Amino acid sequence: MRPLPPELDTPAWLHGETAFTTARTQAGEVLDWPAHLQRLRGTCAFLGLPEPEPALPALEPLPWGLLRVTVAGGGTFFSHRPLNPGPRPELGMTVRVTGIQVHPQLAAHKTGNYLPYRLAALAASPDHEGWLLDGHGNVVDGSRTSPLLELGGQRVVPAGGLPGLTRAAFLAGQEVLERPVHVSELARVTRAWVCGSGVGVVPVRAIRGVGLDLALPCAWPDTPDSRLVWPFIPS
Repeated sequence: MRPLPPELDTPAWLHGETAFTTARTQAGEVLDWPAHLQRLRGTCAFLGLPEPEPALPALEPLPWGLLRVTVAGGGTFFSHRPLNPGPRPELGMTVRVTGIQVHPQLAAHKTGNYLPYRLAALAASPDHEGWLLDGHGNVVDGSRTSPLLELGGQRVVPAGGLPGLTRAAFLAGQEVLERPVHVSELARVTRAWVCGSGVGVVPVRAIRGVGLDLALPCAWPDTPDSRLVWPFIPS
């Protein structure tokens, strides 16, 4: 056992008192930064953290990258890395409904208190993604992505989770309903997608768990929007 270094004796390290966002970059340009900044500002205000610095740093012109901007008591920090999620899953992703619950006050915010999402990702293995619940048995969020469902011919955003920006970009101009979705309704889902900066918008081919093994049709969105596509890494 070693003494805790002074630089780690902070609320950010000890309690996850940080706000963050992850934005996709292309050739060094940050995609959808105003929306990321607005959401980050809201979380900082909720947590009592400093206002995030709005000016972006000069970034390496990676073909595809992922920028993480983190705000803690000591200011605004960034990291930028290549974005390469691997081969595109042409048949779609598989999702497992886990028993992990989101934090009731923090579910709408991207914070350093991230343990439920990591636990859901572990519980989902070997499936691609894990969905988290609230205390009432409603599906609210994914461990890495935001869920989007089709129920009764209508696209439905499950209420109660993080307001996903990739999902919002995909749904712009479309008719969509945001409401609670109980796990008992999942058997009636006719199509589903997962949406996130790291992967874009990906169709779901199977939803598993809670006595469910639902096969779904897989159709990738036909779009040239760089925020929504699976990153293509030149060979």
